[in-house]
Amino acid sequence: MTTGGGPAAGGRGAAGSVAAVDLGATSGRVVVGHVDQAAERLELEQVARFANGPVRLASGLHWDVTGLHRDLAQGLAEAFRREPGIASIGVDSWAVDYGLLRDGRLLGEPFHYRDERIARAVDGVHAVVPFDELYRRNGLQFLPFNTVYQLAAEQETGWLGFADTLLLIPDLIAFQLTGAMVAERTNASTTGLLGVASGEWDLELIERLGLEASLLPPLVSPGAAIGPLRPAVAAELGAPDGVEVVAVGSHDTASAVVAVPMRAESAAYISCGTWGLVGVELEQAVTSEAAREANFTNEGGVDGRVRFLHNVMGLWLLSESVRWWERDGSQIALGELLDAAAAVDRPMPVFDANDPRFMAPGDLPGRIAEWCAEHGLAAPQTRAEFARSIIESLAQAFADAVRDAAALSGVEVETIHIVGGGALNRLLCRRTADRSGLPVLAGPVEATAIGNVLVQARAQGFASGDLESLRALVARAFEPVRYEPRG
Repeated sequence: MTTGGGPAAGGRGAAGSVAAVDLGATSGRVVVGHVDQAAERLELEQVARFANGPVRLASGLHWDVTGLHRDLAQGLAEAFRREPGIASIGVDSWAVDYGLLRDGRLLGEPFHYRDERIARAVDGVHAVVPFDELYRRNGLQFLPFNTVYQLAAEQETGWLGFADTLLLIPDLIAFQLTGAMVAERTNASTTGLLGVASGEWDLELIERLGLEASLLPPLVSPGAAIGPLRPAVAAELGAPDGVEVVAVGSHDTASAVVAVPMRAESAAYISCGTWGLVGVELEQAVTSEAAREANFTNEGGVDGRVRFLHNVMGLWLLSESVRWWERDGSQIALGELLDAAAAVDRPMPVFDANDPRFMAPGDLPGRIAEWCAEHGLAAPQTRAEFARSIIESLAQAFADAVRDAAALSGVEVETIHIVGGGALNRLLCRRTADRSGLPVLAGPVEATAIGNVLVQARAQGFASGDLESLRALVARAFEPVRYEPRG
């Protein structure tokens, strides 16, 4: 197994294809990427898309990773049917959640980060390691679902004692494909157990929290070969012998940032989907008191970069509201709803998109109305007005986070790049430009899959160079839509 992950030395004359498994909190997809850097070719072909979401069991809110594995395996089989010459597979997903294993067997479906069990564990962690010290050690903003708090909740149940290995979701999928147990660094950086300065497991912190360091597998960096497909898996997928699973930026935001066609020294990014991850890319972490108070996080990026960012609730606010409205069996066309929202001609309330009350599934429109009443504001009345209020609130939260990121990091932000599904939301892009006073460049939409593909392509010799070289290829292949701020 290799452990490197830096820029490949050669390969500009090579061309080839890789498969990206991109798992989001509401859906997953399998994409085949065709890369020829010398010919400036970067093309994606989506071969499978499938639903993903929480399952409510007696024990709480879980992920159906068994069904997820079935769906992604079917997608990979289709990928190899269409492109038998696929050289490798990379897996990315959301962060913080994990599976517990004993002797290579999964001990139940992993908990979902929105499960209620974690709320009671935060105070217990901070009683052992105060948050200001925790921030200095791991550089992470406070989020009650960070893995470190989930594990504290797991300790209370006694279930953790049955496990001998913990694997984050993309590492768990890679294990099922290869039989190799590793922890990829960009996702490991979201656990709260990785030293922000060292990039290694913080063994002292782990011991103080009463956790077993032996649960945590060896770390690898993006670009490392995790291992070849197990023979039985290769046969199931119709894959040739020797196809490798390659570590990518397995935290989906880490992969997405690879594909932001930006000049990092003068740009902010917003990776916008279920969550809105708003930040800048740095060479060194920022763990100042001001950064802690502003609740900014330092997460690992590809090639040792730092993703200095703030989590904003994201398009979850809109999608969960739509789901709530559709519970009577009706269907809401999102495009029509957003057109109606754009046509709203009176000011809509701007609420705090990061209020914890909006975290759990359920009646989000009712909670928005509740927030407005508490703050002396007239609540939206129609679905279009609620949608407009959500967009305005997200745009303001994005603009505020960009300003904070610039002030805390010293980056002079001249442009905001929005990638992911939010790049398709014209109203959100427009209002973010207006509220920030900065031009917004929207796209590419499939940034996460592109970043996954590019890290694999570099590992296979189909591309070479640093992140700036890879981003130049993205910029030529996917022209962004520009939104100028209006006065």
